[in-house]
Amino acid sequence: MVSFSILAAAVLAVVPGTFAAPSSYHETIGKQLQARQGGYYSYWSEGSGNFGCNQQGGGKYSCTWSGQKGGGFVAGTGFKPGGSRAVKYSGTYDAKGPGYLSLYGWTQNPLIEYYIIDSYDILAPGEPWTHKGNFTFEEGTYDLYTSQRVNKPSIEGTRTFTQFWSVRTEKRVGGTITTGKHYDAWNKAGMKLGNHNYMILATEGFSNGTLLPSGSSSITVS
Repeated sequence: MVSFSILAAAVLAVVPGTFAAPSSYHETIGKQLQARQGGYYSYWSEGSGNFGCNQQGGGKYSCTWSGQKGGGFVAGTGFKPGGSRAVKYSGTYDAKGPGYLSLYGWTQNPLIEYYIIDSYDILAPGEPWTHKGNFTFEEGTYDLYTSQRVNKPSIEGTRTFTQFWSVRTEKRVGGTITTGKHYDAWNKAGMKLGNHNYMILATEGFSNGTLLPSGSSSITVS
């Protein structure tokens, strides 16, 4: 799939506000903000189209998007460092086309980009996915996958890295994501994480060939 990774950079000033898509890819690199309430907010985008996200404080953010071509965005509120915790969230998510509502994060040594997907319209993977099984617990049933990205943006610059996926079989918007349960299931499937960097409850939209995304979200993380 086309997964637009959030790139590492210095933390910028803490000013909740609207971030419209900048005119060039380089202007978007590393836009990461520390929310006033102690949460971690991150926003990254590239390409053309109408999309923007608003960090509202208190663990809440909202996004709208439409008509993206050759690009996409990822935005969300969460934690740095990430790791094993119960992430509670609520809100609305109405999406058409490729993209996800997910718990999204990174580890290093090894460099892993991971998704725990709760809702989506079209998954539209670009790279081949390898199915690694499934698991069920009190929060639901998830299918497990891995994939690889070659020479793509990451929190360590342009790198080749592995992606881990948990995809919920029954979509939902709101509830609790107990990340440690997914880490344990991945480990049992031979999917080894590294040292945790950040993780966010993310909205992502991206173009994939002729498939163009549109939608809106309003999410609060606790």
